[in-house]
Amino acid sequence: MRLAFIGGGTMAEAILKGVLAAKLAGPTDISVGEPVAARRDLLTGDYGVAATENNLEAVKGADLVVLAIKPQDLPSLFDQLKGKLDAGQTAVSIIAGAKIATLSTGLNHGAVIRVMPNTPAQIGEGMSVWTCSKEVGEQARLLAQSVLDTVGQEVYVDDEKYLDMATAVSGSGPAYVFLIIEALIDAGVYVGLPRETSRIAALQTIYGSTKLVMESGKHPAELKAMVVSPAGTTAEGLQALERAGVPAAIVEAVNAAYLKSIKLGQG
Repeated sequence: MRLAFIGGGTMAEAILKGVLAAKLAGPTDISVGEPVAARRDLLTGDYGVAATENNLEAVKGADLVVLAIKPQDLPSLFDQLKGKLDAGQTAVSIIAGAKIATLSTGLNHGAVIRVMPNTPAQIGEGMSVWTCSKEVGEQARLLAQSVLDTVGQEVYVDDEKYLDMATAVSGSGPAYVFLIIEALIDAGVYVGLPRETSRIAALQTIYGSTKLVMESGKHPAELKAMVVSPAGTTAEGLQALERAGVPAAIVEAVNAAYLKSIKLGQG
């Protein structure tokens, strides 16, 4: 498999690293189009891949062309690549909010895959939700799936509307979790724990609780009930969270991110 990246930032590097580790492609099979010289030097030095500031050069001969740029850079990309992808190439976009129709029109190319990954892909624990245009063949779909598998879990959906929803849950979700972790650590310090002790306790609690949900198969509400004793400390803490509107705030956060994703897609 030959792979090209347009944009050599954090997410592109995570996917590139995953593909190399899984031996889906070798360094000589990967090229990166990246405008920043320091990033080109890093990617070439650390991974042995070809890196160029010329996007047309980067995409030559690639089976999959991964678009890993900021949404505001799309017009410039379209100017460079419109009508330049070969019929056998498939564009794979990880650009937040960019719809398949927009990408297909801008590139003048029918075969487009849209992916919503997230930052835990950097350690191979990412979540990628994806879909594709009808022009994407079975081989290209399998290639894309194998690439996404190298950086965590992937789920294919048959309707693009779910991508905006996934953006709000799994795409933005790590930031919500990091905020909760930060607050839990600070709360431990507030009640008297040394900061390092609070940090270790909070991180292991989040990690262990997540793993318990995933491996037990139990509903989170059932596991929550197992921690709560009548008139106990956990019941008191949960009541404080309810009074502060934390569950409702999480719903509001996801809905706000969802609406923003739709707005980005509308240009």
